[in-house]
Amino acid sequence: MTGTPGDAPGRMSAPTAAGRPDTRLVVIRGNSASGKSSVAQGLRDHHGRGIAIVSQDVIRRNVLREHDTARGANIALLGRIARDALNAGFHVVLEGIMYADRYGHMITSLVRGHRGVSSCYYLNVPLETTLIRHVSKADAAYLEQVTGTHLASWYRELDLLPGGLETVVQADSTLQDTIARIVRETDLTPAAPVPPPQCRPSHGAPTPPLVLMSDPRVAAIPVRECGEPLVDVRDHDFRVDPRKQDPAGAFAHVREGVLARLHHARSLLPAGIDLLFIEGYRPPSLQRRHFTEYRDELAAAQPGWTAERLHEAASRYVSPPEIAPHSAGAAVDVTLVDQDGSELDLGTRVNASPEESGGACFTYAPDLGDEARHHRALLLNAMESAGFTNYGTEFWHFSAADRYDALMRREPHASYGPIELA
Repeated sequence: MTGTPGDAPGRMSAPTAAGRPDTRLVVIRGNSASGKSSVAQGLRDHHGRGIAIVSQDVIRRNVLREHDTARGANIALLGRIARDALNAGFHVVLEGIMYADRYGHMITSLVRGHRGVSSCYYLNVPLETTLIRHVSKADAAYLEQVTGTHLASWYRELDLLPGGLETVVQADSTLQDTIARIVRETDLTPAAPVPPPQCRPSHGAPTPPLVLMSDPRVAAIPVRECGEPLVDVRDHDFRVDPRKQDPAGAFAHVREGVLARLHHARSLLPAGIDLLFIEGYRPPSLQRRHFTEYRDELAAAQPGWTAERLHEAASRYVSPPEIAPHSAGAAVDVTLVDQDGSELDLGTRVNASPEESGGACFTYAPDLGDEARHHRALLLNAMESAGFTNYGTEFWHFSAADRYDALMRREPHASYGPIELA
């Protein structure tokens, strides 16, 4: 069993790293009828939603319908499913016979690549007890298909993984005792209820000063273009919403450094909650069109406003083209989803204008419900801790290393300027 995320056997910095510091990986192995699936289900019943059970039998027999061989396709597929579930913020219980000589490399690679706590258990049940448990099963069709002779031929005595990776659980441990032990040793506690809202600033505290994109100080920040390329987040296992999709797929691109910050922000979210990526890069021509269209809408609604006032008002919602973070590949529009991919309540829809939302789109809008305020706090804290700066008129908009971010951080220059998608 590996210990904390900092223990060398449980972590690696290789590209195959998976999960978050707060995700849990539990591997349960043992002979047939040793109780593996019952323990896995018991862990889910204890914890609640947020646990992915990855079963060897389901993948090998039901999905692929293949024999268990050293080159079975199910081996790599089990590892891939477990990694993807960990990356999505799920705790994972990987269970099956998974003979050590066939599945050992996949399991050890998964454990060592997991950023969180990984624990492996071997349910050691003698063959005699195995046969007794088998005949007590209620599934008559299964009993007819799988006989005691089969179980005896499949049985391997204490088939442990190399390196002392596993904790052996003896047959005299009851189901409830085994579940309780794993919960205790992995800190796989039930999902906590939503705590009181912590969205900064608290009620009564002053809101941060709002600096608009149209502020001359933003345009005054010089750009020292670092030359980082645009990369596609769809190639890096992010949840990507198609609402802003364009034929060239530009919307899903960001600078390399922005992608790294997104990975970091995602790792800071609680298990069961994930980022939903909505839009990143926006070509300068498209940015100009968005800004002009919104400014014209305001002009039609407010015919008495001056050109200067229209420009400033439009910049609350759409960045002026000359300094737009999206056109530099430096900005992302993101929100939060649950483990099923359903968007969480953050007070108003993403991309709602101040007019449509009655001001609820502002990050520190008053009169939000407790749930929306809490979810905004989760998003804001994760993104800011990963090095992003929020634009205060849009709770979903964050940028890094562009002119706006440089001004807010009092940096002498920005690293990202307008760029064209190659």
